[in-house]
Amino acid sequence: MRQRNRAKEARPSSVGSTEIDLALFGALGDLAQRKLFPALFHLEREGLLDPATRLLGLARQDVDPVEFRQQVEKTLTTYVKTEELDREALTRFLARIDFIQLDFTRVEGYEAIREWREQGMQRPMVIYLSVAARIYGDICRHLEASGSLDEQSRVVVEKPIGHDLDSSAEINDAIGEVFPESRIYRIDHYLGKETVQNLIALRFANPLFGTQWNQNHISHVEITVAEKVGIEGRWGYFDEAGQLRDMVQNHLLQLVCLIAMDPPANLDADAIRDEKVKVLKALKPFTDDMLGRDVVRGQYMAGTSDGQAVPGYLEEEGANTESHTETFVAMKTGVANWRWAGVPFYLRTGKRMPEKLSQIVIHFRQQPHYIFDPDQRGLAANKLVIRLQPEEGIALEVLTKDSGLDKGMRLRRGPLHLDFNSAFPKTRIPDAYERLLLEVMKGQQYLFVRRDEVEHAWQWCDNLIAAWADRDEPPRRYPAGSWGPVASIAMITQDGRSWYEDY
Repeated sequence: MRQRNRAKEARPSSVGSTEIDLALFGALGDLAQRKLFPALFHLEREGLLDPATRLLGLARQDVDPVEFRQQVEKTLTTYVKTEELDREALTRFLARIDFIQLDFTRVEGYEAIREWREQGMQRPMVIYLSVAARIYGDICRHLEASGSLDEQSRVVVEKPIGHDLDSSAEINDAIGEVFPESRIYRIDHYLGKETVQNLIALRFANPLFGTQWNQNHISHVEITVAEKVGIEGRWGYFDEAGQLRDMVQNHLLQLVCLIAMDPPANLDADAIRDEKVKVLKALKPFTDDMLGRDVVRGQYMAGTSDGQAVPGYLEEEGANTESHTETFVAMKTGVANWRWAGVPFYLRTGKRMPEKLSQIVIHFRQQPHYIFDPDQRGLAANKLVIRLQPEEGIALEVLTKDSGLDKGMRLRRGPLHLDFNSAFPKTRIPDAYERLLLEVMKGQQYLFVRRDEVEHAWQWCDNLIAAWADRDEPPRRYPAGSWGPVASIAMITQDGRSWYEDY
């Protein structure tokens, strides 16, 4: 992998402490306002921010620090539940915040960050880039040129990085000119979700699953990430990206890695990421004959959502009516190694679907010898359902005898359910960004994505995108509010299976 690191490695002395200076680029943007400031406030409320920690907002807009703090307060009253908006914590939090107006693309003005830093040079600085990936390199170079960085400084960048392997490598090269890999934190917010954390615990802490997690006991794996919304005014970005780049490369492949990886030697960042990279290397590429059979591209047309009429993708504001960009992808793939040989992974993601849903379903094999009612044979397999949203939880579907004197040995399916909100009613489930921000502050990298992970994922997706371009076929249409094109149902049905919600 291409990487040129000139900066020195970080000193380990700061690991574990949350005493930092956090500089947030794009502080008036949507991500910062909706997710980052509420997450930081919750860390304040939970007493997890060091008293000396300072927050610096940076944006192009010309506002003064007082106005900026007022905007943050307004944001928190909007996105934090009333019962959680502790006034004392809010006062402490706002007192940490400062603001600098800055044109990110020009080195002039960055000296203001260095001057702000002079008050806190004894602690690490965390730079959070909540901006377009194309200017990551500019910001890093300008920070270095202005003398704002030291050997403890860390940078946090949002995925997706680039739009293909080449652009991703170019951006990562630019970041790597200033920061070594040990101080680069690439965020995939799915990795901060409580249930994803529990997937690691479930697999590697429980012998019940550890010994069953292979091709001998698992029939197939299903991953669905369904979005209820459409484009939401992001036509320009989304039409260039599409659902494969935006969701499969960015999120679903990370879930595949966590499901399929072998046990790491320990919980160190590189031990986990080494195993994830092995999975990405083993992903089956799509041959030409597989494209028509095992991959379905879709694009939503007009339909209904919650009883309201909604426009089709080509009817959205600013749309190019000739666009072939996919808003839905379903595929059958596999991991070509000893553990997963012959086990298909069915992936599905799309916009304008009936509900917002992210879940993983592990389908276990049936008993080799079946002794119950023949017409119930389709029931006779356990399923592990891992729900990431809207409500996080894990359910194991088991079979029991149906009650009643007239039922004989009829079977029924029921869940052994772990709903985090019900199981731990006094515990608030933290947002993914709370966990990720806390780990950045502590200098822990295990929840973040290494460069070679990003590039292997891009390589796999680029091959598929190139194959689509060669075929030059328009995506299949599906009405908004449905589960995608009928072909996605046919894709899994041809194997004698069905998507989970169709059972």
